[in-house]
Amino acid sequence: MVQSSNQRLTLEEFLALPKGDITYEFVNGEAVPKYKDNEMSPKFFHSSTTGALFILLSAWAQAKGRVVIEWAIKLTRNQQDWMPVADLTYISHNRLPADWLLDEACPVAPELVIEIISPGQTFGEIVEKATDYLKADVSRVWVVDTKARTVTVFAPSSLPITYRSHQIITDDLLPELEITPHAIFQQAGLP
Repeated sequence: MVQSSNQRLTLEEFLALPKGDITYEFVNGEAVPKYKDNEMSPKFFHSSTTGALFILLSAWAQAKGRVVIEWAIKLTRNQQDWMPVADLTYISHNRLPADWLLDEACPVAPELVIEIISPGQTFGEIVEKATDYLKADVSRVWVVDTKARTVTVFAPSSLPITYRSHQIITDDLLPELEITPHAIFQQAGLP
């Protein structure tokens, strides 16, 4: 997928671009690589944490919804189409029925989006993206910092809360889920 930077695309044109080895997000009418360079591409900590979260959340989500890795989401940001590709997404069967089986981007705002800070990204950059997700009706955003071993939870009507070590992350929006940063990073093999 290659795009000239002087021409804006519609969402439909973006979706019709040929696929390649690079993951692109649709931002401000442009196809933007999710990872700007090799420095930012996921490394071991990022990848193993993604896998750990997928395992832990999928076990909890059985019969409740689906957990998906790197699934594009059709959203609106600043009154423009926006299609980010979250590291992980949880969407309940209430928002997207269990029998929905199309090979396309997530058509509705999910309950939870998880972004894991990649090498070369700053916490501030991801916080800005988390804010954009919330403005686009995503209910919760978790920002996972593999270096600090923390999970910061963003919600639309409260200040962010950072969880460390054995602090239990619970949320009425995610019934019966009780998880700690320690459990996530232990599952990832990152003591």
